[in-house]
Amino acid sequence: MNKITPFLTFDGRGAEAIKFYCSLFKNARIHNLEKWGPGGPVKEGSLVSASFELAGQHFMAMDVDGGFPQGDAFSIYVDCADQAEVDRLWEKLTADGGIETACGWLKDRFGFSWQIIPHALVDYMAMPFSPKKKAVIDAMLKMKKIKVKDLDTAYKGA
Repeated sequence: MNKITPFLTFDGRGAEAIKFYCSLFKNARIHNLEKWGPGGPVKEGSLVSASFELAGQHFMAMDVDGGFPQGDAFSIYVDCADQAEVDRLWEKLTADGGIETACGWLKDRFGFSWQIIPHALVDYMAMPFSPKKKAVIDAMLKMKKIKVKDLDTAYKGA
């Protein structure tokens, strides 16, 4: 089987988005940003194709006149080491028009959905179901940005 690569489409702001996303992760890099010249089928300067990596995950992208609708059925999931990483990414991704949603999800200013999840939540969710796990889930369901301290409090209080 060939490798599966997420392919993102933008409405003229692809290069800006890719540069922004790559600024968020230490091991990110842009492989190529090829732009249309004059006389192309879309606005001059729009991305013909792009290839980049975020934390080792390869992505491809392009600009499409008018764009395609971005649905919440697809999101970019980030397993964060700790609360500091959650806070940093949450602040950057919700800045300049990003929208906080629920349970660790947000939509960035380019319209893409992200899940910014602390690894502590991953650990809690891997546990067998119990009243303590239910308390953690109930606490998470009330949050926008996930707060490890509040998950720990819920776990200990159950």
